[in-house]
Amino acid sequence: MANKDYYEILGVSRDASDQEIKKAFRKLAREYHPDVNASDKRAEEKFKEINESYEVLSDPEKRRQYDMFGHARPGAGGFGGFGDFGGFGNAGSPFEDLFGMFFGDWGGGARRSAAERGSDLSLELSLSFEEAVFGAKKEVEIARMSTCSECGGSGAEPGTKPERCPECDGSGQVRTAHQTILGSFVRMSTCPRCHGTGQVISDSCTACRGQGRRPVSERVVVEVPAGVADGVQLKLVGKGESGLRGGPTGDLYVILRVIPHRIFERRGNDLHCRFPITFPQATLGAYVQVPTLEGFIELSIPATTQTGTIFKVKDQGVPYLYGARRGDLLVEVVIETPKKLTERQKELLRELGAEFGEPTTTPEEAKQGKKKKKGLFERIMGD
Repeated sequence: MANKDYYEILGVSRDASDQEIKKAFRKLAREYHPDVNASDKRAEEKFKEINESYEVLSDPEKRRQYDMFGHARPGAGGFGGFGDFGGFGNAGSPFEDLFGMFFGDWGGGARRSAAERGSDLSLELSLSFEEAVFGAKKEVEIARMSTCSECGGSGAEPGTKPERCPECDGSGQVRTAHQTILGSFVRMSTCPRCHGTGQVISDSCTACRGQGRRPVSERVVVEVPAGVADGVQLKLVGKGESGLRGGPTGDLYVILRVIPHRIFERRGNDLHCRFPITFPQATLGAYVQVPTLEGFIELSIPATTQTGTIFKVKDQGVPYLYGARRGDLLVEVVIETPKKLTERQKELLRELGAEFGEPTTTPEEAKQGKKKKKGLFERIMGD
């Protein structure tokens, strides 16, 4: 699972609440449980991924560490246990400071690395409804700090190089003596002049002003997988800002924003749409052409269909992320009342109403004083 995103596996956003994470886990666990998919090996692997994702994201400390470092965590082969951040023996921990004060030269006096990881970047990317459903390649432009091409990131003017720091003699650390009730002790601290690098620059690079990085504008291709939803976050490793003094590059987080469709509404991996039919079509039955995201298909409307009836069209919905399955298209038929009628149409409807025992009296006829006959509801209440 080194290249997979726990949030993406559970289908939740990075700021999802504990309740949302639990709800998503229960839904997916029921869907991919081995007892339900006994012969499906992929479902078994998916179930393991779901459990691992929930184990990490449901634990506040593990989730915090995952959010900060992802899977590539320094000095740890997994979540929890000794060797995690803040544990015994980690550089920069409170224990190191304590031992350094009373016993001096903790860590052997070796120069500390001043390399710094580059900052992560984030941006929002708008997608059409179809691009979110079927996937797309989008090109975006980002502004970031990149390693200076003139000095190669050293910060020194080309033809020169950094020199050994005279303050710490290249060690990156300085010793400070402390008098305590136990006697004199020495503590090691980062050199204030070279900031732990052990080197100073006398002639700074004019292109980057000694920073080792320069602002650049760069175009990046984002591969959007099929089936993404609004708010999904993609991680592009190494597309953030360059590190300082040889440090690793940060990552780029792309937050997807899906533009709503004028016809279709997404419900999980299913698509829903309302489709108008006429009274004769609903009563007598008909074949109609209904829209999908890939064109029109023929749908059979049986006789005596009621308004609000939903018909399911298999495999015309949204693909499951990184899977071969697709959701369905749910077509809700709505009987449409015509807004304008010819005199002939009105006459036919009056005849139909009479056949049903429901003679009609229009507002115009009522104004002219014609007697209104009792309708079905009135006759029932009068019995």
